[in-house]
Amino acid sequence: MSDSTNVEQAVNERYSGAAAARTRELCCPVEYDSSYLEVLPPEILERDYGCGNPTQYLKPGEVVVDLGCGAGKACYIASQIVGAEGRVIGVDMNDDMLALAESHRRSIGDRLGYHNVTFHKGKIQDLALDLRRLERYLGEHPVRTAAGLESVERWSAEQRRDQPMIGESAVDVVLSNCVLNLVRPEKRHDLFREMHRVLRSGGRTVVSDIVCDEDVPQRLQDDPTLWSGCISGAFREDLLLEAFEQAGFYGIEILRRGSEPWQVVEGIEFRSVTIQAFKGKAGPCIERLQAVIYRGPWRSVTDDDGHTLHRGRRMAVCDKTFRIYTREPYGADIVPVPPLDELPDDRIEPFDCSRDAIRHARETKGRDYAVTRAPTDATCCGPGDD
Repeated sequence: MSDSTNVEQAVNERYSGAAAARTRELCCPVEYDSSYLEVLPPEILERDYGCGNPTQYLKPGEVVVDLGCGAGKACYIASQIVGAEGRVIGVDMNDDMLALAESHRRSIGDRLGYHNVTFHKGKIQDLALDLRRLERYLGEHPVRTAAGLESVERWSAEQRRDQPMIGESAVDVVLSNCVLNLVRPEKRHDLFREMHRVLRSGGRTVVSDIVCDEDVPQRLQDDPTLWSGCISGAFREDLLLEAFEQAGFYGIEILRRGSEPWQVVEGIEFRSVTIQAFKGKAGPCIERLQAVIYRGPWRSVTDDDGHTLHRGRRMAVCDKTFRIYTREPYGADIVPVPPLDELPDDRIEPFDCSRDAIRHARETKGRDYAVTRAPTDATCCGPGDD
């Protein structure tokens, strides 16, 4: 963008205004379970500037961070879904939005009977640096020289390393609702890296955002008003999925996609999507004689690492891939075929994940498997069966 400072200022000013009064052009119609809205005051209910409802995919007991939490509506809904055993962290950089969100934290928690929501001031592309802590430091150490600036930069680096606002592998779910497109293009690599960093292995992102079906011309990208309105900063929909893949996520899935565009600008359609993506494919590939069978209905499918599964065939996989395939989001489509006997540790060897291979049944049963056994269930094929 030609003037990123103006864009950030426009975003901040527009959302400060939206904290004071409802701004309809910042939101798409979103439906929520009404039972979660009963504890929320009208001023939070009215200041909902999202384009989807990623909270509906949460589970009890999870630790959640909501990026760009705004007035806290999603946080307080998530609080009820994850329950007293879970925890919700809201992150936003707009003081007015945070003040509104925090002003009701005690009263909402009292009504629920537990307090599991906290709010932090920070940039969603830098979840390690607490901006309130930085502001306090700057108040005590005003920057007047280049040496002073270097001191602040060193202090910030130490904070990220030693006292991160959100630590590595700290949360189960990263939520966001129509805020990724507000981050400048040159910072988006950092944004996806941070989402990946704070998630535990097996954790996931659930992101609702506005996407476009064509590239947005540079002159529209340079318009701060369009940018702050979630228009000119929109990801092209295929590139949003690609950004998750490049950051190391797997199991990337479109959960919802608006059938009709939210807005159309110069023929470019802008619509809401909700994306889910998982963390956890890092680690060594080792051989444990495991296989998986893809149920179908496609003849074959290829995963994010290039493994091709052929319908109905026993495909050889490493232990890491076996564990990934047998849980969300793949588990419903996969039949796991573990070995009859676990390999002892002294027989475990590296597995070559660069090739696809069919696992012979004797590999999982054992070469010397010669059992003869009567039917285990006499009713399986008895008289009268259909």
